[in-house]
Amino acid sequence: MKNWIYFVARRISSVDAKGKNRSTSVLSVLGIAFGVMTLIVVMSVMNGFQRNFIDAILNLSSYHIRIEESEHHEKEIYDFLEGRKAVSTVTGFLEAQSLITTDNGREGVALIRAVDPEIYKKDAGFAKELNIVSGNWKLDDDSIIIGSLMARNLGVKVGSKINFFALSGSSDVDLLSHERIFTVSAIYKSGYSDINNTLVFISLEKGYEILGEDARKVTGIKLSSENADRVMCSALSERFPELNIKSWRLYNKSFFGALRIEKNILGLLVFLIFLVVGINIYNGMRRLVFERKSEISLLAALGAKKKDIQSIFVMRGFVSGLAGAFSGLIPGILISLNSSTVFSFISKVIYWFSYGFTWLFNRANLYSITENPMYVLYADIPARVFPMEVTMIFMFGLLAPVIASWLAGRNVLKLNVSEVLHEE
Repeated sequence: MKNWIYFVARRISSVDAKGKNRSTSVLSVLGIAFGVMTLIVVMSVMNGFQRNFIDAILNLSSYHIRIEESEHHEKEIYDFLEGRKAVSTVTGFLEAQSLITTDNGREGVALIRAVDPEIYKKDAGFAKELNIVSGNWKLDDDSIIIGSLMARNLGVKVGSKINFFALSGSSDVDLLSHERIFTVSAIYKSGYSDINNTLVFISLEKGYEILGEDARKVTGIKLSSENADRVMCSALSERFPELNIKSWRLYNKSFFGALRIEKNILGLLVFLIFLVVGINIYNGMRRLVFERKSEISLLAALGAKKKDIQSIFVMRGFVSGLAGAFSGLIPGILISLNSSTVFSFISKVIYWFSYGFTWLFNRANLYSITENPMYVLYADIPARVFPMEVTMIFMFGLLAPVIASWLAGRNVLKLNVSEVLHEE
């Protein structure tokens, strides 16, 4: 781009920064900064909220790939997957449903997962998502590990007895029994309440004993990247066409779809900020073109091309977008990385403001002032910043004023130089 365009754009910007167009320029930059910051924070908190569910499901329940009824091909599957960089862990387990009872007379429904007792040491993702809140991970002959929500609903703790009263299994298993008694060795808590309320763990050896020798084994495969599931499923299906192979995308498909739609709609609503800012910049630039028509005509009379003159206004839009996007980028990332502290601080501020206002005007109701539990919940959600999303938000904040300035600058092409100079 020609050097004089930079010079003229800088001169016009410096004049407008002190003149009547100053408020329009400042508001445009602030609007972009606010939009970028808000969108980064909202998307990061939403990512953390959703990933709590998704990570818990992928690491504890569905795995990235499940191969049903794989007991007769277990060795071939392990040999096929051995040495593949995309594969993180391979685990075999049994599943069954059960109606469970306790000594205190309470009942509940459970999904039994019989696993290798060493899975807590071998699978880092499993250990990360399965947070032991009471007791220790131990799966021997009569041990069982249950979720925190199930423990609360059943009124049990570490050391309590649980019986699998009704049990789904093979034909050699009794449907009802008072003798399938297990002792709670640990209570865990994950990021997904349904898992905390239903999924229980016993040893694989004990699983074969109570579920029968005809129990169908499932092979769970975890990948280094969840997006590698399609390629791996294709390779497995080609090698084992007789097996039922499912990706995590099909497991709880409706739930994952609802999370994706929720995130897209929220992003669309916040993105409307950029649309409003773009319209404001467009109107401001149109007014600027009209106010600067004499200068524009002089430049044209001196030989400047109309496309070059239009570039002056596009340059102004670029500078505004760059200033606003950078101004919103830094605080947006900082707030996202410290979301727990920020939400806790907001909760305290609102609490003390409400307390002070009530103390001044209605002291009788001071006992009812409490911290908003929603902010406490938000503070417990670890926000996750994805670089690709941050880059896209930054680019949208940068391009919105550039496009608006380019559209407004088209009015330059409609000016008739001779008519403008004649009027002057």
